[in-house]
Amino acid sequence: MVPDVSTGSDTRGLIVYLFGPGRRDEHTDPHIVAAWDMAGAPDPGRDPAATYSQLAKRLDHHVDLRTRELGGKKPPQHVWHCPVRTAPGDRYLTDAEWAEVARRIVHATGIAPEGDDKACRWIAVRHADDHIHIMATTVRADGRRPRTHHDGQRAQAECRKIEAEFGLRRLKSGDLTAPRTPTGAERAKAERQGQTVTARQWLREQAYAVAAAVRTEADYFTVLQSLGIKVKTRLGPETGNVIGYSLAAPGDTNAAGEPVWYGGSKLAPDLSINRLLERLPDQEVADRPRYLADPAEPWRHTTTAVQTARIVLDSGDDAAAQGYLAAFGDALYNIASATTGPPRAELRAAAMAFNRARRSVTRADHQAATALRKAAKELAYTSSEPSGLAIALLFATMHLARAAAKWHEQRGHEQQAAAAEEAFRHLQAGYQQVAAPVLADLARRAPRVTTARRFEQDVRAALPDHADRILADPTWTALTTTLAHAETVGHNPRRLLTEVGTQRELDSAEHPAEVLNWRITAQPNKRAQAARRRNTVSGTSSVSTTPHLPATPLVMRPEERSRHR
Repeated sequence: MVPDVSTGSDTRGLIVYLFGPGRRDEHTDPHIVAAWDMAGAPDPGRDPAATYSQLAKRLDHHVDLRTRELGGKKPPQHVWHCPVRTAPGDRYLTDAEWAEVARRIVHATGIAPEGDDKACRWIAVRHADDHIHIMATTVRADGRRPRTHHDGQRAQAECRKIEAEFGLRRLKSGDLTAPRTPTGAERAKAERQGQTVTARQWLREQAYAVAAAVRTEADYFTVLQSLGIKVKTRLGPETGNVIGYSLAAPGDTNAAGEPVWYGGSKLAPDLSINRLLERLPDQEVADRPRYLADPAEPWRHTTTAVQTARIVLDSGDDAAAQGYLAAFGDALYNIASATTGPPRAELRAAAMAFNRARRSVTRADHQAATALRKAAKELAYTSSEPSGLAIALLFATMHLARAAAKWHEQRGHEQQAAAAEEAFRHLQAGYQQVAAPVLADLARRAPRVTTARRFEQDVRAALPDHADRILADPTWTALTTTLAHAETVGHNPRRLLTEVGTQRELDSAEHPAEVLNWRITAQPNKRAQAARRRNTVSGTSSVSTTPHLPATPLVMRPEERSRHR
């Protein structure tokens, strides 16, 4: 059961919507199921003689009194609105049950505490099977305003109790860090235009994808505009710095033909200008990532940083862990942008799912996660995708998402835990699409029996506690090929196994040889590194220093994709 509290100032306009036919004639039998006074609330849905004005006047009675006391100035945002919807698949509640829901929510939120004869006037209107709209005017009979502090959170808590008592689907509790849900009007508009997502949702995904890739505030707005998104900034009067911004999707206009603007913080809490600047420290162009002599380096750097994030989640430093989760949310967008082939769609879905897991009431230490964010941004500046390293990175992200779900669950962040688990499932699906054929190919190219036996001895010497499980793992043969390759590029197999085997414990790994395989794959080519160092010293490096803007973000409207390929 989902409540969605908002405020406004147009009593009659909201009543017209609640009792009207709906924007798509979807409102069937609109009627009041509960009210401050069922006898005194004229119901336009039941009584054709009643008018919207009569009901509005009855609701606004105390507001009008207060207006006269204030000399003609109505209190701001005096209309309180809370749609309450059951989850898909839930049974339909009766009118009597919805009436109880409404009375409990206005009591819990402070709109109309039970037994308070001076409480605000309110009505609950049902015009569909699965939801009601609770509407109130927030001036009490004694002229005071109700105490509605944290009303959304209190409504959520009451809905959790109602779900348990009514036998409904138990939804996850929120913590007020979720982005705003699109309104019914926004959803209806998207459907009329043939879009699968609302303008608000589309802009949110574009903003996240762009913020993940760019390194400066200026680039953030430049890339958004290059996608056809309108940008409006608000500057500080003294400093001239950007202190706020709004975005409008291409072609999204109101009835007057004007762009429909959404402020950054209205898209998501961490897309406000202040939260963005915490993650976008302004740097000189010279500090931007360059095309590297070894195109595999960004993939290795990101894999290492993701593995570090996994360790931080177990460190007990919640601020640093939350910083890493925010950075991981950015990283998923850049990994998806840099990935080609079958797993890209699953990576996109994982990035969007993880957005709910990237923030919580725990304040993030973004500086702690600088390495992960910097490494992931390098992927926005590379056009090469080494297949083995891409799979190793995908494997690491899959395990970090599962660890993030556990971290949130331990702290009671139910929605975030569910979102991280959803991201894990997408990452797992993407990994399975590409890993199986690569592991099979590695197994086909296994080294000679004598070499494999030597590696077996290395495993027993380096990882004696895990050796039997590693050697019994079906992917052991593939690991011998990876060890043979590592040896040819300058690694000592026994030393390498010791190093990667202690990065994290292997006891919980279902396939320890598979874990070791991808950890070793992510190790650098020592001989290539030495050659590059020699070239750098001799002045023959051919690394380009020309920075460029990142690739087009992930979620485009269908009609725009051809223009931004």
